Order: sequence, then structure tokens, then C-alpha cells
Amino acid sequence: MLIGSLRVRLVLREARTLKDKRQVVSSIKDKLRNHFNLSVAEVDEQDNRQIAVLGMAMVSNETQHLRKALSQVVEALRCHPVAELVDYEIET
Repeated sequence: MLIGSLRVRLVLREARTLKDKRQVVSSIKDKLRNHFNLSVAEVDEQDNRQIAVLGMAMVSNETQHLRKALSQVVEALRCHPVAELVDYEIET
């Protein structure tokens, strides 16, 4: 059993309040869970209204599958209309 993790830092420029941020982050987390079947949580910067740091984990029996799937998550976040991907780390 292999575990892959992904940590992303997003900028939410249009978030004026923490409530705005929670709505966007919740939507992103739900879409990622449903589309990629992985675990997602906000892991840092909870009190900053314009920065979101998400941690994701996935289990597989092949390293190549983990890298490909987590790279697809990164690409999906690059195309997000509201959240701007600033940085990411993939570990497999």
C-alpha cells in the first residue's frame, strides 16, 4: 500500500470575509473529493481570508498512479476560476 500526499497554497483574491473563504474552500474540497476520490482538509492559514492551504491524501498500489492522479488535481486547481494556485508539493 502506497500513500501520496499533496499540499497546495491557494490565493482567494475575491474573498472579503472568512465566510466567503469558507464557501469557496468548501466547494473546492467537495469537487475534489467527488472527482478524484481523495481526502481533503484545510491544514493551515485558517484565519487568513485570502489564503487557503489544503492537504490531500490518496492511497494506491502503484506510485505512478499516485503521481498521475495528484498531478491531475494540480492541473484542475490551476484552472479554477476563483482560486489562484500559488504553490504545491507532491510526496509519494
